[in-house]
Amino acid sequence: MLSFPEGFLWGAATAAHQVEGNNTTSNWWAMEHAPGSPMVEPSGDAADHFHRYPEDMRLLAEAGLNSYRFSVEWARIEPERGFVSRAMLDHYRRMIDTARENGLDPTVTLMHFTVPQWFQKDGFWRADDAVDLFARYVETVLPILDGVRYVCTINEPNIAAMLAGGEDAANLVAFGLPNPDLAVADTLLDAHHRASEIVHSVAGAQAGWTIATQAFHSTGEPGADEMLAEYGDPRDHWYLEQSAGDDFVGVQAYTRTFIGPEGPRPVSPDVETTLTGWEFYPEALELGVRSAWERSGGVPVLVTENGIATADDTRRIAYTQGALEGLHRAISDGIEVRAYQHWSALDNYEWASGFAPTFGLIGFDRETFVRAPKPSLAWLGEVARRNAL
Repeated sequence: MLSFPEGFLWGAATAAHQVEGNNTTSNWWAMEHAPGSPMVEPSGDAADHFHRYPEDMRLLAEAGLNSYRFSVEWARIEPERGFVSRAMLDHYRRMIDTARENGLDPTVTLMHFTVPQWFQKDGFWRADDAVDLFARYVETVLPILDGVRYVCTINEPNIAAMLAGGEDAANLVAFGLPNPDLAVADTLLDAHHRASEIVHSVAGAQAGWTIATQAFHSTGEPGADEMLAEYGDPRDHWYLEQSAGDDFVGVQAYTRTFIGPEGPRPVSPDVETTLTGWEFYPEALELGVRSAWERSGGVPVLVTENGIATADDTRRIAYTQGALEGLHRAISDGIEVRAYQHWSALDNYEWASGFAPTFGLIGFDRETFVRAPKPSLAWLGEVARRNAL
């Protein structure tokens, strides 16, 4: 029996745009419907979590989980510049209350990739007032966060900077990541710091951002170690280093990438891959957690995402078992880890890849939205009840 620390949070995660449906005022909705869009399909109704969140939270809680990470949607709260929707603030407050009523500790993300269309049109993260606008939004949301312990300011700023600088949104965490826009990276860091200051004005609230850790591996060839640093620092390592002094850092880990002297290598044809084409590599989580702890100088870690896109739920369980064994090793070595939140609670809209990559502990019918909890949900819930593998 591998036991986890007392009070450890066991949960699952979602992102507003990927599950709610009809997020029509967001920049991603506009991209999905633009002529010649690289997206394979639009998000549409997604999983209709906007209306069905009480059922979804109940399913997580009944399985045995005690935490739920979800995001509030800036594009719904401020659909036009300067206009705040009180109804949407109330909606997300009800989500926070519903999580608590179900015994789920709510982890709230303030920005999970999507922004309002007006923000993108007015210069996006390159606008002179971008940080001020984000700070104003965080201040707007602050009253509904009363009593929320963990607030994630910005989801995967390292991926956001790559999307801002990149050629293609289709390859978010995989071989051949785009070059990041380093000016956008600096702006996101400023926005994170401003947001953290605002969050800290609420008693007991803790702030951090969440990083997509890449588990870069050197091939060991001459020049590969140098290339790993050159390639990895602006795409991963720098963000973990900038987390120093935060209340926590979120780790989001899925797979690994080998780096040769020429750069990243495609996934080897002789390894098992997932529906996203990534290597089946559960050890990525342990490596991400260790990297975050070391590079941040010992900032407490929340695992805010870890999972696998597969149609074979037995492989999801095997992957998660392996990931949690690695997480337990890290904790046993003295690394402070407070939570494990599986990606994802629901099968969802995986950005440019559409609905084909199924990450969920819960499936759903695209026509009726009827929920279908998978064996992996019951399995993870049992781990949570025991607080042990």
